[in-house]
Amino acid sequence: MAPDPAPVLIAPSILAADPGALSAAVRAAEDAGADAIHVDVMDGQFVPEIAFGRRWVEALRNATRLPLDVHLMVANPRQHVEAFASAGAQWVTVHAEAAGSVEELRLTVEAVNRSGARAGVALKPATQPDVLDRVWDVLDLVLVMTVEPGYSGQTFMRDQLAKIERIRQQLGRRATAGEVLIAVDGGIDEHTLSGCVSAGARYLVAGSSVYSSRRSVAEGIAALRAAIG
Repeated sequence: MAPDPAPVLIAPSILAADPGALSAAVRAAEDAGADAIHVDVMDGQFVPEIAFGRRWVEALRNATRLPLDVHLMVANPRQHVEAFASAGAQWVTVHAEAAGSVEELRLTVEAVNRSGARAGVALKPATQPDVLDRVWDVLDLVLVMTVEPGYSGQTFMRDQLAKIERIRQQLGRRATAGEVLIAVDGGIDEHTLSGCVSAGARYLVAGSSVYSSRRSVAEGIAALRAAIG
């Protein structure tokens, strides 16, 4: 008998929440059964926008028991790893493109490992998973961006489903198979998530579909769970 598939985790992205009520936003997500809170850190260099520094992560750590998944959309990410891990991030994800070289990416992921946080690498839509060849053995998560990073509310890019499938196939051929989590971020809602899950994603970052003016946080998360089936 085939083993049961791994559970699909949901991490609401507070970038889409009301910036004046972030503590309430994360508590609502926790009460609704979210698995983690996704925090986009943006420096105005790697991406145009600026959002969520270390002190915000400290405040969020005090507001929820859920794991904080910090996504560093910043230049020179290695120099910021320790600060965010110390602030309370259980996951720290860096961009392959921000590292600038495969050697620096390896050093950055190793810095996350030393910090005590779990390590992720995010890939922009144009970036192929081959850049991960030197870090699979020190990696916990791959984050496939299904929008261009930096803005909330963009349209889901369906061509990224092939990348998710390719990563799943690569993991299946490696000794680390089953240990590296495939995550997806960008335009995730009850209409787009099924393709991601079928392709191999087991960690869904959802912003606008959870923090929507049309329904409550609980209703948004419930709709995602129902679509996962």
